[in-house]
Amino acid sequence: MLPWFRAARVPRTRSVFAAFLLAVTLLVAPTATATAASPTAATATSRGWNDYSCKPSAAHPRPVVLVHGTFGNSVDNWLGLAPYLVNRGYCVFSLDYGQLPGVPFFHGLGPVDKSAEQLSVFVDKVLAATGAPKTDIVGHSQGGMMPNYYLKFLGGAAKVNALIGIAPSNHGTTLLGLTNLLPYFPGVEKFINDKTPALTDQVVGSPFITKLTAGGDTVPGVRYTVIATKYDQVVTPYRTQYLNGPNVRNVLLQDLCPLDLSEHLAIATVSRVAFHEVNNALDPARATPTTCASVVG
Repeated sequence: MLPWFRAARVPRTRSVFAAFLLAVTLLVAPTATATAASPTAATATSRGWNDYSCKPSAAHPRPVVLVHGTFGNSVDNWLGLAPYLVNRGYCVFSLDYGQLPGVPFFHGLGPVDKSAEQLSVFVDKVLAATGAPKTDIVGHSQGGMMPNYYLKFLGGAAKVNALIGIAPSNHGTTLLGLTNLLPYFPGVEKFINDKTPALTDQVVGSPFITKLTAGGDTVPGVRYTVIATKYDQVVTPYRTQYLNGPNVRNVLLQDLCPLDLSEHLAIATVSRVAFHEVNNALDPARATPTTCASVVG
């Protein structure tokens, strides 16, 4: 048994957890009929980003790297935000990371420290192509947390100006307490460890999260923004997404617009209020108030 999972007698939620496990099984088990190819950079280029001929402007001098979440990919996670930023003059790039053998389309499943190594290689590629000395990173869920490992342990702090996390799993998650049910399902913990190590890494109190947060949440020289929603049903409790330290701004979506009911996925894919706040974090010198009305334009 993993030491950070504590038993809890809540049998009424077993069916929910079983459904969660079934979803994981379907997503990570290779099938003979799985023929879909992973999204490519060319696909994203056709939508205006991952254009390696793009040169940052004086107004937006740093390229933006988008980092998808668990079960995400470099295209679908950003069909809303990437064009939004491109239309505002940013050079925008996205990567696929955390691929598992035989699992197409759904990424962000491998060990998080290895995914951070992939991010490091990708950032170097983007900086070499654009000629910029630093980049800004915008990540969703695991993609908002994983870059912290890159900053703290892989030399990323020298290459990153700002990290903006949208519903990031910065301190791990309890998955609404579902992790407490693992002792009731013999063999399930080993299945998750073997098949989806990124999920294990993101559980509150895991060895990975413990290492990541030891010595403080942040590193000097990087600006941090966290954008959370109180309706998050995946990274829970939502306040665990917040970072502590200098140069940190923690934002609750509903403080900006109480009418925005976005949950864990919608905050990164469709919330124009969140998009506006991302733009403010990328360009604080030209920031304008983010409200329910600021989604226009």
